[in-house]
Amino acid sequence: MSRNWEQLTEQLMEKIRSAGSVSALEQLRVEMLGKKGSVNALMQEMKSLAPEDRKEFGMAVNNLKKSLEERVAARMTELKENELNEQLAKDKIDITLPADDFTYGTLHPLTLVQQEIEDIFVSMGYAVVEGPEVEFDVYNFEKANIPADHPARDMQDTFYVDVERLLRTQTTAIQMRVLEAQGNKLPIKVVCPGKVYRRDDDDATHSHQFVQMEGLVVGEGITQADLKGTLELFARSMFGPQREIRLRQSYFPFTEPSQEIDVSCHVCGGKGCPTCKGTGWIEILGSGMVHPHVLEMAGIDSSKYSGFAFGIGIERTAMLKYGIDDIRNLYLNNLKFLRNYKRFD
Repeated sequence: MSRNWEQLTEQLMEKIRSAGSVSALEQLRVEMLGKKGSVNALMQEMKSLAPEDRKEFGMAVNNLKKSLEERVAARMTELKENELNEQLAKDKIDITLPADDFTYGTLHPLTLVQQEIEDIFVSMGYAVVEGPEVEFDVYNFEKANIPADHPARDMQDTFYVDVERLLRTQTTAIQMRVLEAQGNKLPIKVVCPGKVYRRDDDDATHSHQFVQMEGLVVGEGITQADLKGTLELFARSMFGPQREIRLRQSYFPFTEPSQEIDVSCHVCGGKGCPTCKGTGWIEILGSGMVHPHVLEMAGIDSSKYSGFAFGIGIERTAMLKYGIDDIRNLYLNNLKFLRNYKRFD
């Protein structure tokens, strides 16, 4: 059986050269070289040949198959390279064009203030401890020396989940957990930040949800002088090196004695202005020496150990630091307002 192998080879090669894409070439490869392709179909013709012609015919088919495979592989490489170059040209960036103006997010002023306060106390050797927002009554009230008949437990003041659990009204609850867990590993030196919740009408200076950071130090020989020195350093680090503090007698169930802490006005320097209502002083936090009964409930010998605690309102500190006159601005997600505060890099 005679056949013009050169002509057949050239016809098939032309089809390969004409393939314009990787997918078209792959389809052509299957049609020619696949199990049911035209080249394998030639092998079936050997059955009808005389035995003396089969060897020559088989060699011719194998040579054809090898030539086609080599040409398909070369053309496939060529097409893939062409498609890659076309894609690169399409995706090319003109670096002379003006760059896009990216808008970066900012840290919320409350976050900025909380981080700054944490950094101040961490630099003094404090650890930062967090706790659950849904808290047990025993940690929120009882262990903080607030008995069952105390007004703070009233349903009108507190969001109760059930008879045992509530949305914590103070981060003092975290301190109670720390005292329970570390009462036998003194000294203790922690700050406890977190959201707290109270039934309150929202207005320019009040919110039903706000952020506190309370501090606790317990050890041997802790005195009122340590408390005053610590808060004085905090006030100067937060509001400026010229700030002074004063202590005013107050009452908190958790501490005895208790004091409100005022800082000299950072606007007028203590001379009197609208910010400090003419007094020269601004109230910033409450504090006191840890009540001996609180220590005893945590299994700590109050005759040997003492401590102090303080509570800072993050919103109030932010309002004083940044001159914000309405607490609601901190919760309205107003981008124009939030863009006033720089992003930390």
